Amino acid sequence: MSGRERLVEFGYAAGWRLVRALPESAASALFRVGADRAAAKRGPGVQRLARNLRNVLGHEPSDELVRDAVRSYARYWLEAFRLPSKSQAQLREGFRLHGVEKLIAAHEAGTGAIVALPHAGNWDAAGALVTAHGVPLTTVAERLKPEGLYRRFLAYREKLGMTIVPTVGGQGSPIDALVKALGQAHIVPLLADRDLSARGVEVEFFGGRTRMPAGPAMLALRTGAPLFVVDMWYEPDMACGRVVGPLPVPDASAGPLDVRVKLLTQQVADGLARGIAAHPADWHMLQKLWLTEPPAGDPAAARATSAAGATDPEE
Repeated sequence: MSGRERLVEFGYAAGWRLVRALPESAASALFRVGADRAAAKRGPGVQRLARNLRNVLGHEPSDELVRDAVRSYARYWLEAFRLPSKSQAQLREGFRLHGVEKLIAAHEAGTGAIVALPHAGNWDAAGALVTAHGVPLTTVAERLKPEGLYRRFLAYREKLGMTIVPTVGGQGSPIDALVKALGQAHIVPLLADRDLSARGVEVEFFGGRTRMPAGPAMLALRTGAPLFVVDMWYEPDMACGRVVGPLPVPDASAGPLDVRVKLLTQQVADGLARGIAAHPADWHMLQKLWLTEPPAGDPAAARATSAAGATDPEE
């Protein structure tokens, strides 16, 4: 391990210990000050976040929105550091997930469920809520470097009751492990708004083109498990989410498997866009996303925003 990798791992470990030791009010104030400084400094990550927000809105985001988005991202990390110290009751009461009964029903029906998530709000707290209800949950995790940091995140999520499959270096392929988990009626949440493999499915997103992972669609088509999208955002008192779906899955008449995967992945992209458009400040996308970016003023953003309040197709 290099000196830089040891420093990174030490920094995260120290952060976990320090933030959990501080009173919640003091930790919140500390993270807000840090977020405001980062927003004012406008480093590369914040610049990319602002550009991504511009693609969602169809126009340049205000300084206030960018600041709020950085605050939201800082709030995610604050809560992530403090989450393992919470009781099962606190995990159940600390996240408001509208439609969680759909996931519980899918587990009880024996099918399990696939859940496509954005990098928004607090996805770890959403998963912890599900496991706190006694529902098994399996997901994948990027194999971070250094290895010690990956193992810390692995232990963190396992303490929350999650079973973690590494993207690389595990036993067998991740997709086979997730198929097995669904066969055991697990809930399988997958971050779906950014492709890490460079082999994702090209989709339209806010009027531009990007790639999103094929995993959620492939699993739904392979196993028959229902596929949901979850909107996630923050309210002043807690993180929130809404389970939307299940999405209609194309049958064989729609074409060969690759065509059906593309059609279903586009549905996931559309669902994620509606949730992000409704709560843009809580979308934590600090990386390059679009292959071809939407032009300023593109009406796709307005369409996504107007559709954000649309009723769940199953309600």
